[in-house]
Amino acid sequence: MSRTVILVIDGFGIGAMPDAGRLRPGDARADTLGRLLDHHRARTGRALPLPGLAALGIGAVHPHPDLPRTPSLPVTAGRAGLGYPGADTYAGHQTMMGADFSHVTVARLAEHAGEVAAALRAAGRRVERWEGRPLLVVDGHTLVHDNLEADPGINWNASGRLEETTFEQVLAIASTVREVAPVARVIAVAGHSAQPLPCHVREGDGGTLGLDTPASGFYRNGGLEVRHLGAPLDHTRQLPDLAARAGAAVTLVGKAADLLACAAAVRRPAVATAEVLAHTAEAVQATGDRPALVVANVQETDLAGHQQDADRYVEVLRRVDAGLEHLAGLLTSPGDRLIVTGDHGNDPLIGHGYHTREFVPVLVSHPGRAAAGAPVPDAASLADVGATAAVGLGLDPAALGNGRPLPLGPLSGASSRR
Repeated sequence: MSRTVILVIDGFGIGAMPDAGRLRPGDARADTLGRLLDHHRARTGRALPLPGLAALGIGAVHPHPDLPRTPSLPVTAGRAGLGYPGADTYAGHQTMMGADFSHVTVARLAEHAGEVAAALRAAGRRVERWEGRPLLVVDGHTLVHDNLEADPGINWNASGRLEETTFEQVLAIASTVREVAPVARVIAVAGHSAQPLPCHVREGDGGTLGLDTPASGFYRNGGLEVRHLGAPLDHTRQLPDLAARAGAAVTLVGKAADLLACAAAVRRPAVATAEVLAHTAEAVQATGDRPALVVANVQETDLAGHQQDADRYVEVLRRVDAGLEHLAGLLTSPGDRLIVTGDHGNDPLIGHGYHTREFVPVLVSHPGRAAAGAPVPDAASLADVGATAAVGLGLDPAALGNGRPLPLGPLSGASSRR
């Protein structure tokens, strides 16, 4: 077994998938990384420096004049389709860890509002429809509504303003909704807003109705608290649980600490990119020679995409890039792996604040192996990322619920750590 780090850059797409324009035709031109590179050059007259990603082969899978085509580290570079409908962080991470999420249930709250309201009332809650429409106001302070940041019908939210309630109350309401919700994820969200939340309710795509969370100020006012309540899955067939049962130390960092199930894992929740990177590096250093799996999520790139703030996205991406250089310097033993990928796109210059359905990079640094001469064929699913990590950890990828490992090539004279 070796040490393996999977770093997920949330919302880091590298070009639209063939079906990206099915819901929103304009998304057929989505390209999160390409647009950021062009934006930076247009503003500064210079290429955006991303030496960490360049060393890992990003230019080999995203040809762009501002990116070198050849990696400087021993890597295998490729890209992956998402392997699940839409473009969603929860579904992306569950798929990546080995779940078959190709058939998530898609439903608007309007189709189940009566059932949800009845469950909340049975739990002792006061429930009203907002202006008679399919958006529920619970106990006068928490909104239960369609999530407007993912594709319509994939997620529902329970949102509360911290000036009026506590996150614990919002989470309790979300937990009741989760018991009857048919969708992939119910998200409890609480933050600070200068105005009552109904001021920021709007209609979304596909007949949805919900809180415009970026407009509410939750993402920029500090104090944001989030909990993702996912649909039931067989977590014993996902990578963290499989690795822990085999004796690896498992650490979940950032949003991954909230999204992924593993009773044996050490959890390091964080939103700030500097904290996510620091926790990830500390987890690697703490393992020494012991086998380990670290799964980390950098969330601030995704938040910048939702805010349609390309400058902020660039700033966060440069911080991530510096962190990648540091992590690559820690993972130098034969058998160690640093896997850099995304969970979907979030093009901040596409003209809306939704996720975009894009391919994501799969950059695998593996000391002791020869670098691939050309990018590997596209992976059909993010599940192939988890399967690739399983092989590096000495695990049987067939024990996962889904996924096929990428071909990494033979060792170059050094044996993998056992």
